[in-house]
Amino acid sequence: ESRLTEGRLIPSEVTVGLVEEEMRRQGWEGGRYLIDGFPRSLDNYETWDRLLGNKAHIKFVLLIECSQAVMEQRLLKRGQTSGRSDDNIETIRKRFITFKEETVPVQDLLESRGLVRTVNSDPGIDAVWHEVVEIFS
Repeated sequence: ESRLTEGRLIPSEVTVGLVEEEMRRQGWEGGRYLIDGFPRSLDNYETWDRLLGNKAHIKFVLLIECSQAVMEQRLLKRGQTSGRSDDNIETIRKRFITFKEETVPVQDLLESRGLVRTVNSDPGIDAVWHEVVEIFS
């Protein structure tokens, strides 16, 4: 909980372990999985590769991005009904800094390997849905 409040990431071994556990629970063999919000750091990716790289192939990473102003507006609106303690402007801005420091490097690495598909979410949900459907088709 304190890591979330501070906008920091959960340790990679914990995250990858939870993902693997859920994938096994869902029926590991031959499955296709959409994992939301992962990898968020180079350590996440390296831990995934070390622990699961020979068991599960990453076909691509879907990056849904927006401007910081749009992100803040959307998360503050979500915070009005979500009950999440981390949907406040201070924590949101810390999370954005964490994103730039931790996630952008893994995004750059995966882009260099041709694994990133990017959708701009500024236009709204209908435009995003259309682009995502195209990517998965």
